[in-house]
Amino acid sequence: MSYAKEIDHLNHSLAELNGNINVSFEFFPAKNENMETMLWDSIHRLAPLKPKFVSVTYGANSGERDRTHSIVKRIRNETGLIAAPHLTGIDATPDELREIARDYWDNGIRNIVALRGDIPAGYTKPPFYALDLVKLLKEVADFDISVAAYPEVHPEAKSAQADLIYLKQKVEAGANRAITQFFFDVDSYLRFRDRCVAVGIEVEIVPGILPVTNFKQLQKMATLTNVKIPGWMNKMYEGLDNDQTTRNLVAASIAMDMVKILSKEGVKDFHFYTLNRSELTYAICHTLGVRPVS
Repeated sequence: MSYAKEIDHLNHSLAELNGNINVSFEFFPAKNENMETMLWDSIHRLAPLKPKFVSVTYGANSGERDRTHSIVKRIRNETGLIAAPHLTGIDATPDELREIARDYWDNGIRNIVALRGDIPAGYTKPPFYALDLVKLLKEVADFDISVAAYPEVHPEAKSAQADLIYLKQKVEAGANRAITQFFFDVDSYLRFRDRCVAVGIEVEIVPGILPVTNFKQLQKMATLTNVKIPGWMNKMYEGLDNDQTTRNLVAASIAMDMVKILSKEGVKDFHFYTLNRSELTYAICHTLGVRPVS
């Protein structure tokens, strides 16, 4: 392919995309005043992009859950966006979960991300799994429910097939979509999506996109989450330990390439793990044609 044809091909790829995708964003509760400022700056910066929804995580304790609830209500009141709190079965009884769900519904919150949650060290109670939580939420009210999916298999799953069947059970119980764990091997997502279709999972499998600004931290996270880091990524971040600016450019480039490839494969919805920072996510969305509606 000649240089001119390569440029034409690139321009055509970007023109084809031209904002013809849907985005959603994940945030987490701030732990101090500076992080609180960064969180709300990010929310207000990204809100004009009109995401389908934003989600807010929380840890397994009531204090963080209360902060999540407060953030979700404030997002809705200040921006008008659909805000979906994460809810887990860890550290809450079924009756407590029903009470939390009813409170959300009574406050106009219709969307929830239903997860089992990470089991803390020394935790002795029987786990209340995501499937149980989906069923419980649907008993309380007709929530719009997102659940987690794992293209490279959940670390605790007995097998890839068992993991897939469990996802199907969550969907059959009432989940409206699945959001994937972050990944970098695009083929692993596409194969996973094909396997979902093969077993009758018909909901959208929304890819979770993580722009990686700290590669060393990613390597630790990947070990815990069973996420494969391709060799080409190691080479791209090589020698950048003390060069944050270049790492940000590399992160944006990888994320945009992933979205462009997946879009060509028919994917229309993308969930960005923002890490409470707006700059990269906003720049990526802008380049992909997702811009404020004037």
